[in-house]
Amino acid sequence: MEFRYLGNSGLKVSEITYGNWLTHGSQVENEVATQCVRAALDSGITSFDTADVYANTAAETVLGEALKGQRRESLEIFTKVFGPTGPKGHNDLGLSRKHITEAVHGSLRRLQTDYIDLYQAHRYDYETPLEETMQTFADLVRQGKVLYIGVSEWTEDQIRAGAALAKELKIQLISNQPQYSMLWRVIEEKVVPASEELGLSQIVWSPIAQGVLSGKYQPGQPAPEGSRATDDKGGANMIKRWMSDEVLTGVQKLRPIADEVGLDMAQLAVAWVLQNPNVASAIMGASRPEQVASNVKAAGVKLEPEVMAKIDDAIGALAERNPDKTHDSSPKTREA
Repeated sequence: MEFRYLGNSGLKVSEITYGNWLTHGSQVENEVATQCVRAALDSGITSFDTADVYANTAAETVLGEALKGQRRESLEIFTKVFGPTGPKGHNDLGLSRKHITEAVHGSLRRLQTDYIDLYQAHRYDYETPLEETMQTFADLVRQGKVLYIGVSEWTEDQIRAGAALAKELKIQLISNQPQYSMLWRVIEEKVVPASEELGLSQIVWSPIAQGVLSGKYQPGQPAPEGSRATDDKGGANMIKRWMSDEVLTGVQKLRPIADEVGLDMAQLAVAWVLQNPNVASAIMGASRPEQVASNVKAAGVKLEPEVMAKIDDAIGALAERNPDKTHDSSPKTREA
């Protein structure tokens, strides 16, 4: 495993972060989830990402149990706040002072830790003044409950405004967590340049495009039994955008490129996002321990420019690049 600094901070994170969205507390049994976390630790992963909204808080609980007994100082634990939790009442979501304060205490309890290394605003809250949100984050940092602040799926302008307030409040806003893969490149035009300027890194999710870039989905054929595309708990809905024969045919063109560099297709996909110097870490999920052991082989891989060019040629116009798609990520109203 190799490590990179997160933004303009002294915090190092593993190039691969283990994330438990759509898996722990939902897709896989707790025993298997714990086995996946142990496999991540065995492979050298030290960074773990979750969110209170995942499986309505259950994912945090599973991760906390799985990490019990580990040396806390050797881990970087990330979680997020915004989405609806609990009974989903009118104050059970968003980035108000009330919800953030209550949410962080719940996360600390479920994760069985005294502090969170990176606390992230899971989306932008259009109904709460940004000053209220950032002041609350600053208070948590000063209280020692949170070490660093990050955001997720914020636009360039939102990141700039948040960074300006963070500087004024003398806290560190060091990361953004966006979707990023060969097929989803919307951050490249605006978000990445702004982040580089302001001292933020990207911690990217879905680098394998929900598993599509692994090559296991074949054009014109049904999805493999037990795959995410057959999961009616949320996985199938998330992956459906990539399940056209056109996309799946294009993805198969990556197979000889992966063979050429001695990687499988999933490893190639993860290695590809890590070639972006503004990416500090790629989040990898798993439903089986062996997936962890395989995907971590992407860490430390250097893809030559000619290989990157071949990947661009293979994917071509199939990649979504419209920067306005980031603006669509955050809901414009907070609804209970």
